[in-house]
Amino acid sequence: MTTRAARFAASYALLRMAADLGDHWIQSDHQAVTKGQHDENEGQSSRAGRIACTAHVASYTATQGVVLLAGARALGLHLKPSRVVTALALSAGTHWWADRRVHLKAVAEATGKGNFYNLGGPLGGNYALDQAFHHAMETIAAAIAASK
Repeated sequence: MTTRAARFAASYALLRMAADLGDHWIQSDHQAVTKGQHDENEGQSSRAGRIACTAHVASYTATQGVVLLAGARALGLHLKPSRVVTALALSAGTHWWADRRVHLKAVAEATGKGNFYNLGGPLGGNYALDQAFHHAMETIAAAIAASK
């Protein structure tokens, strides 16, 4: 029998590893470039952005689900299916919300992080804040998955 702390630690490690795979290896280039598009951006389609983001989040969540279930089985974690579904739903919903970009940008601006969000470069502020948000949500998801 595993403790809740052990289930949490293992669930978090599995979700985090799967998130990196889903965000950086499995996500297509098209999805990465298009998922944040909004009509107010010149020449960009909000519909195309929603479709790309939804496709990305579907593959991202599937990756997390496969890794979490396989890892839990291999480690003998005995996670409750209903908790796993709830954890993955939280991860998926918050991931979609953040990856549409406009919402996370608004939060950054409201909390005084607008300048940091707008830093350029491949690992600029928007990427750092995006990843920090995802890590926080995965922590909550892991706690949900680990509970009995």
